Amino acid sequence: MNKPSIVKQLDEKDMRSLAGVGVMPGKDNYAATLVVRDQETAYVRSDHRDVELLPIAEAFKRYDWLKTEYSFKAVPAGYDEITRQCAAMERPIGYFIRVYKGAHVTLPCQTALYMATGGMDQAVHNIVILEEESELELITGCVSERRVATGRHLSVDEYYVGKNAGLTSTMVHSWGKQMQVFPRGGVIVEENGRYESNYISLSAAQLVKSDPQTYLNGKGASAQHLTVILGTPGSEIHTDGNVFLNAEDTNAELLHRGVCIGGKMYQGGLIIAKAPGRGHVDCAGMLLETKGDGFIQSVPGLQSHHPDARLSHEASIGKIVPEQLEYLMSRGMEEMEAVSMLIRGFLGADVIGLGDELDAQIAEIVEIAGHGEE
Repeated sequence: MNKPSIVKQLDEKDMRSLAGVGVMPGKDNYAATLVVRDQETAYVRSDHRDVELLPIAEAFKRYDWLKTEYSFKAVPAGYDEITRQCAAMERPIGYFIRVYKGAHVTLPCQTALYMATGGMDQAVHNIVILEEESELELITGCVSERRVATGRHLSVDEYYVGKNAGLTSTMVHSWGKQMQVFPRGGVIVEENGRYESNYISLSAAQLVKSDPQTYLNGKGASAQHLTVILGTPGSEIHTDGNVFLNAEDTNAELLHRGVCIGGKMYQGGLIIAKAPGRGHVDCAGMLLETKGDGFIQSVPGLQSHHPDARLSHEASIGKIVPEQLEYLMSRGMEEMEAVSMLIRGFLGADVIGLGDELDAQIAEIVEIAGHGEE
């Protein structure tokens, strides 16, 4: 076991901010924990013999092969302005995780990318490698301290899922209202590998543009992306990303759930089939507030290069169904309680596994939205 190798002071307000996105340093029921605070590593602890967790700069010094074989291979360094800035860091900030061959890690790993200081750019580069037949659940919280008003968060996440390996990644964002956030990601999944992504943003920044790219390169590989977003007044949110079916018998799902109480919400997603696989895109939006300039634009996409690929998509935008609300109220629920239940069911919150924190966020949505439909 590797006890904390870096421990710097995280004060009470820092711990509250991290707990709000499901990250709790110091707790024993995690395989490993790492916290980046602004532009330095504030906490590292690894308690599992089959999980290696290091600050990315230390990992590059320790392993020459990490730069030559993995770094900016799932996401090209020249992909766009964001990746170029992350690649140009003199002292890389972020984390490296490796799960050894055959290890089924039952406790989750947790990481946090935390901004405690306003008016700065936080650029991070993270690499996660799952060797053959290994499994891991990763929880990542990306958050700004509540008094931080401005700043930019830029990130490049590279995930490598080996043969017969499985990675479940849950990422929770909670940002100040004037923050700008630019996540970039690349995932490579080998034969019979499985990748599941849950991306939740229930405290929207001023501008969010996410663009993950997932490559199913091995036969039987699969990927599921679930995106849950709250749009608030003054926010502009773009959730895009592509999944490439590059081998036979691959399977992909892109699932978007958006609740809009203001701001501009753009739901995208494209599955590109270059082999005989299956793919489905499902974008759904719930518009709770029609005042002002708030809107949802839902444009899922499919692209097929192979005649045996089977692809489908659907998109829907609506409101709380009055009949459902009336039914729950007829069963004795108060209106606010019924609205909360309908929103939670729409978001698919039960798959996320962050119940207490998510319940508090949904209660806030209901309070802001008032009675929903009048």
